[in-house]
Amino acid sequence: MLTETLFQHGTLAALVPGLFTGTITAGELLKHGDTGIGTLAGLDGELIIDAGTIYQVNHEGKVRVVAPDETIPFGNVHFANFGPAQTLKAASYADLQAAVRAHLRSLNLFAAIRLTGTFKHVTTRAVRKQTVPYPTLVATADDQSVFNAENVMGTLSGYFSPALYAGAAAPGFHLHFLSADHQFGGHVLAASGVTGALQLQTFTNFELHLPADDAAFRDQDFTSPQIVADIERAEH
Repeated sequence: MLTETLFQHGTLAALVPGLFTGTITAGELLKHGDTGIGTLAGLDGELIIDAGTIYQVNHEGKVRVVAPDETIPFGNVHFANFGPAQTLKAASYADLQAAVRAHLRSLNLFAAIRLTGTFKHVTTRAVRKQTVPYPTLVATADDQSVFNAENVMGTLSGYFSPALYAGAAAPGFHLHFLSADHQFGGHVLAASGVTGALQLQTFTNFELHLPADDAAFRDQDFTSPQIVADIERAEH
């Protein structure tokens, strides 16, 4: 049952108006999975969770291990139980996404993605840590760093989320990258010349944990139809 469950703390919709306060510790999040992605309080960089270790890529492009007491406003984790590896080759990021989509069991189920191999080119980003009063999610695009790597070995990982759950998650792919030497990574914006081993894990359960003790979350109005559009703009 545990390997069939995707656990998520917080929602991407909550990040749109700037609810960046950490509402779960890294240590607590790891009780629900050993693999995943997320961000730290203040929207501080990008997280890649692998084999029970949380790595942060900050706005300077530096990679470090996150301590158990650091806090997180949004994160996805699961216990890894990936299926057999399948060879994937893709000339562009659009080709990569199309190839992964073709291997998904269903577009109406959450799935974890792990693609390990060589990448001719990868473009990633990470946001600088924001301070109170927090800006909106879209506004942070002006305070992000973009990184490029050529001929890099590493792992692209993250999730496919069905359109049905837009707002809770970003519809489609939400993918992060970490190089094999742990010197490069971030939220993936583009990739090309990819050859690697693709593994997927489909979930029958989606467990959403909300920050019920956070007054800002309880009082926020999320009825605006612009929320999903802002999520997709910020993600891509």
